[in-house]
Amino acid sequence: MAFLDSPKIVSSRAKFADSHTLARYLETGGYEGLRKALTMFPEQVAAEVDAASLLGRGGAGFPAGRKWSMLRKSPVSYLVVNGDESEPATFKDHYLVERDPHQLVEGVIIAAYALQVTQAFIYLRGEFALGLERVQQAINEAYEHGALGRKIFGSSFSLDLVVHPGAGAYICGEETALIEALEGKRGFPRIKPPFFPAVTGLYGEPTVVNNVETMSNMPWIVLNGGAAFAALGGGRSTGTRLFALSGRVRNPGVFEIEMVKNTFRDLIYDPQLGGGVIDDRAIKAIIPGGVSAPWFGPELLDLPLGQDEVAEKGSMLGSGSIVVMDETTCVVRATWRIIKFFSRESCGQCTPCREGSGWLERIMYRLEHGGGRIEDVDLLLDLCDNIAPGLTWPPQQTTICVLGPSMPSSINAAISMFRDDFYAHVQHGGCPHD
Repeated sequence: MAFLDSPKIVSSRAKFADSHTLARYLETGGYEGLRKALTMFPEQVAAEVDAASLLGRGGAGFPAGRKWSMLRKSPVSYLVVNGDESEPATFKDHYLVERDPHQLVEGVIIAAYALQVTQAFIYLRGEFALGLERVQQAINEAYEHGALGRKIFGSSFSLDLVVHPGAGAYICGEETALIEALEGKRGFPRIKPPFFPAVTGLYGEPTVVNNVETMSNMPWIVLNGGAAFAALGGGRSTGTRLFALSGRVRNPGVFEIEMVKNTFRDLIYDPQLGGGVIDDRAIKAIIPGGVSAPWFGPELLDLPLGQDEVAEKGSMLGSGSIVVMDETTCVVRATWRIIKFFSRESCGQCTPCREGSGWLERIMYRLEHGGGRIEDVDLLLDLCDNIAPGLTWPPQQTTICVLGPSMPSSINAAISMFRDDFYAHVQHGGCPHD
């Protein structure tokens, strides 16, 4: 069974119905981390984040402390928080902005103090209507409480924080496209180099971009110390992490568990977590880190939930989304829906992504809807190889951002694991189980 004795670092207030309010936040230790941080030198706060070895919780898993250290020799102009979270079946940041917005706000202020930034932005997905309302309310209350604005809590540090709603584009989850959107432009990813945010970011200035969950860890790290955070988990995967569990499980939801100490099986089957598969059916496959990630079969259920452990098996923890498919799941339909999403959300800037996504979607559509041909299965792989040569993971880059090269992962995994299911769709003129 799952190891559940670790502290709840970012979800400790979830049990309270009023967890989003300032009163509840202050009653449960809110803004104490910020008060402590303001008694420290900014470099000391940054050193605690370094000591925590906190991997970014947005997808790429880049160490937050290392990202900050890249800018310390040059003044940082802006801090930007990525709350776009548009990956299908990913909803952990959505959970945080609705359930504990003050924790996010406090984390942003602590990070801004460590970086000596006086202007910060929280970019939230436009569809998060309640989350946007609650984050804006939390910001307003923080100003009234003295935690934002000039001379925070009587210190010499000042910060202004703005929440910016997105316009519903998945591509704006990519940090340079997000920066373009913040500048009022269309969300097109920028070419790196030269547009690494640490060098040329928002308004052409050095910028730190971190994820909502990453920021939400800051109050606990400052209060308890980076070493205490690093003592949790294992290897490079320190601390706890939120996982968005969905699909064919009895109890889908968001769960905070210690990394590495727990496995996919623990998360899916523990009665306090996923509660097992619906009707006790066998697992057919899982998507371990958002729909960009290559799939795993049931033989890898005992793999630890760690960044390196999952990468060694050819996938990623990515956005923290785990989707369970049981023996009743039509993998062709699941793959088609994933590709349809990517095709719709391609920004259109790069040819392999713009054209290739549409071709893949059309072939998947006809396989699912009765017009497929046997040769379509290998044609899909051939197209995928043109978008991401070699079909390796991580994928080879042929586009400005990773959206295009990530698309083939689900098709390649589905065909590699369930080629006969694709042939069955051709032979039966659609899904044989409909």
